[in-house]
Amino acid sequence: MKVTGRQRNSRMCVICGLDNEQGVKAPFYNMEDGSVMSKFQFREHHQSYPGRVHGGMITAMLDEMGLRALWAHTGNEEEFGVTMSLTTDYRRPVPYETDLLARGVIVKNTSKFFVVEAQLFDMEKNLLANGTIKYIKLDVSKIAEGASAHEEMCYALPADCTEIDWN
Repeated sequence: MKVTGRQRNSRMCVICGLDNEQGVKAPFYNMEDGSVMSKFQFREHHQSYPGRVHGGMITAMLDEMGLRALWAHTGNEEEFGVTMSLTTDYRRPVPYETDLLARGVIVKNTSKFFVVEAQLFDMEKNLLANGTIKYIKLDVSKIAEGASAHEEMCYALPADCTEIDWN
């Protein structure tokens, strides 16, 4: 599937923050079908048991896919929201230090709320985890005092990926 653009990364987010030494530093790509995808790796310090990623980190990635799916769907990285509810189904152990794919798709979008289906796959496209996330749309200034969308989402990196195998 063709990549239509790359989304910005933040400074300190545990999933996308490029200045967070313990973070995943995941890139996010807008896809031609309106979804968002990421090709990334968890690292050893994201583990629960040896060889397995902690469930909280898996859920954090699914949650991140939600807001990113809104941006891919609307093309507007100025829109923000806060998670209202999130369900995670863990299907298989998630390994670290190996390439993984995440995908998020908007399934409902209103003026005040949106719902996303997010999935995490290995490179053989085995479903490892999935979730449904419900968000309320809020201005970033109402989410965190003194926050600025432009200051926080400050890293605009080149689109280094043009296609993700998704058949």
